[in-house]
Amino acid sequence: MKHIEIRWHGRGGQGAKTAALLLADVAFNTGMYVQGFPEYGPERMGAPITAYNRLGDTEIRAHSNIYEPDYVVVVDETLLHSVDVTKGLSKDGGIIINTARPKEEIVSLLNGYEGPVYTIDARTISVECLGKYFPNSPMLAAIVKVAGIMDQNTFLSQMQASYEHKFAKKPEVIEGNMRALERGFTEVQ
Repeated sequence: MKHIEIRWHGRGGQGAKTAALLLADVAFNTGMYVQGFPEYGPERMGAPITAYNRLGDTEIRAHSNIYEPDYVVVVDETLLHSVDVTKGLSKDGGIIINTARPKEEIVSLLNGYEGPVYTIDARTISVECLGKYFPNSPMLAAIVKVAGIMDQNTFLSQMQASYEHKFAKKPEVIEGNMRALERGFTEVQ
């Protein structure tokens, strides 16, 4: 694997920061070297935010933002109109966008990016599985699959344990989040 660098773009309250931190936690629990961190500014609910992951099988010595990511995860497609989400993005990696629109409609918004483009309708998945719009679980599963970070069974068992800890006082949300993860794995295109 060596190292994988991921940049997340979302809006405050959508869970991009939480997803980056969860990915770091789960990867660490499988023996990887990890970093997961947000870029803080004057964030507020709905404002654009950026979060980052570095994952690898050797020690990570860089301690900066990620300017040339292997992968980009766009949790809110409206950011395609206001943020250069493909800036520095490797054409050997890819971009994953939360959208119900066909990939062909999205490509024109990517500033000429020539690498792989993946889409997933995380809105529909989260509403159907959780009853609310929390796109981070399906987006998290999508990046794990697309980037080949770990196999699905390892990922799901680690996430089950993480959710059991995180939602110890609200166990009713675990099942919906697990369904959202499973669908994220199978529905990313």
